[in-house]
Amino acid sequence: MILFFGTRPGKTETKQLPHVSCPYCEQTGTLIISRTSNWFHIFWIRIFKVSSKKIAECSHCKRTYFENEFTEEMEKGLIQIES
Repeated sequence: MILFFGTRPGKTETKQLPHVSCPYCEQTGTLIISRTSNWFHIFWIRIFKVSSKKIAECSHCKRTYFENEFTEEMEKGLIQIES
């Protein structure tokens, strides 16, 4: 029997942080959060999530922030839009 298994990325979700300012250019409402998850699959059927990454990008200055660079204000804004 042949068994196909491995990991592959899921769909990328994007959300805007409306009341959060960019730490670099200080423009409010320009940050967009992108979240991508990697899934373990068997026969191309997703079984469980292996990892996920969050990246924020400012649409004004084009600065990119990785998850470990998020400010406290960005974390609070992300919690507010998720709930």
